[in-house]
Amino acid sequence: MKPYVVIGSGFGGLASAVRLRAMGHPVIVLEANEQPGGRASVWRKDGFTFDAGPTVITAPYLLGELFSLLGRDPRDYYTLDPVDPFYRVLFPEGGHFDYVGDDERLLAQIAAISPPDVDGYRRLLKQAQDTFDVGYTGLADQPFTRLPDMLRVVPDMVRLGSWRSIYGMVAKHIRDERLRQVLTFEPLLIGGNPFTAPSIYLLIHWLERKWGVWFPRGGTGAVVNGLVQLLGEVGVDVRCNSPVTRIRVEGGRASGVELADGTVIEAQGVVCNGDPSFTYTNLIDPEHRRTWTDKKVGRVRQSMSLAVTYFGTEGTWPELAHHTIVLGPRYKGLLDDVFHKRVLADDMSLYVHAPTRTDPSLAPAGKECFYVLSPVPNQLSGIRWEDEQARYEDAMLGELERRLLPGLRSRITTKLSVDPRYFEGRLRSVHGAAFGPEPRLEQSAWFRYHNQSEDVAGLYFVGAGTHPGAGVPGVLNSAKVLERLVARPETALPVPGVRLLGVA
Repeated sequence: MKPYVVIGSGFGGLASAVRLRAMGHPVIVLEANEQPGGRASVWRKDGFTFDAGPTVITAPYLLGELFSLLGRDPRDYYTLDPVDPFYRVLFPEGGHFDYVGDDERLLAQIAAISPPDVDGYRRLLKQAQDTFDVGYTGLADQPFTRLPDMLRVVPDMVRLGSWRSIYGMVAKHIRDERLRQVLTFEPLLIGGNPFTAPSIYLLIHWLERKWGVWFPRGGTGAVVNGLVQLLGEVGVDVRCNSPVTRIRVEGGRASGVELADGTVIEAQGVVCNGDPSFTYTNLIDPEHRRTWTDKKVGRVRQSMSLAVTYFGTEGTWPELAHHTIVLGPRYKGLLDDVFHKRVLADDMSLYVHAPTRTDPSLAPAGKECFYVLSPVPNQLSGIRWEDEQARYEDAMLGELERRLLPGLRSRITTKLSVDPRYFEGRLRSVHGAAFGPEPRLEQSAWFRYHNQSEDVAGLYFVGAGTHPGAGVPGVLNSAKVLERLVARPETALPVPGVRLLGVA
């Protein structure tokens, strides 16, 4: 039996491999880089462990499902610790807000800032819950491959006001500008501008309130390692240093892949965890693309990019939260610069990850590890990062030293940085977009890249670029969609002691 070939070993690729194997298919995973994980890679330097990408685990049941499908207990592979507060938000004029899951603590902070907004937040939370019931519970693991799939949910989206932006919806209920910013930054975590991302993404707020925010002991890479171990136990080979250069198409169907070293692997189907824009224009010959031509792919609006610095320090700052949002003096203006004007602003808002607050083992004793990221324009900006990177890195660290970590720069012992060139090069993301297509109304659900290719039979997409979108829950749900698109094999490849999906 020919295998399914999965291109890419990010969370979407690994989850897809688990689900396909649980259906009884043989599977091979091909990773271009030297380690699995994709955006969830790990950097290790001078005794420090840095998660390269996602650091927020929400909807943890989606990870647990993957191990349960193959008869394993997820607790044997990784441990999740709760993060409290979920995020600390620092205001430019001073003071902060701790976004937590506890109603009493949350409402008390709202009351201290703007008493009239307590009732407004209650209404907003109900709006977020209703949106979650439609946009997540009902749609997150459903394929949007036909226009009727979209038309059937339009009445609910209209009823919920999903045509409004997230900022517009929050502003409808919340008066205080500081609270509006606290309650609208979350779309940035999936590549969206709060002023243009539709309010269907308000479901993120309820998702976090419902299941909490978690961090894996040992870092996010520990979950990646657990999934790779699981796949190895059920006969799935995860091959690193195996970049795919071409998806072979025969008779309109994906029939295998070609690797950079000339190796050809035949397949009964291909699942791509890479950027669909890159995949269509670089891995599939033009004669096989009647729908996704180069011209149409070129019209897709890609998300912003990121500048990220990973650093380790002497000493610790025990008063820190695990996640801190350092808001700059401008909100909408800065986002306009990043998303629309595509200029590198002098001011900035920052996201700081301090994992040693939750897991001190990620740094040597008495030391601390961090990363700080800033949203920046993607490569369409024309910014010469070879000239700007060092200056911008110093500006980010200077802002942290001024706002959050006094004496920081004199205590840094190791650091490394990435910018849009990393996303464009190592991660093969068009224009260096950090999250694939920007989550806008016209690029969501049916309007996003479909999970099943319209051009090539037997080609499927998972990950941030396809439905339902970026973020760990979105990526894991994109793999779940496969179960509704891929046929069970006539003769399943068994896993000892496990009843396979769809097999009596």
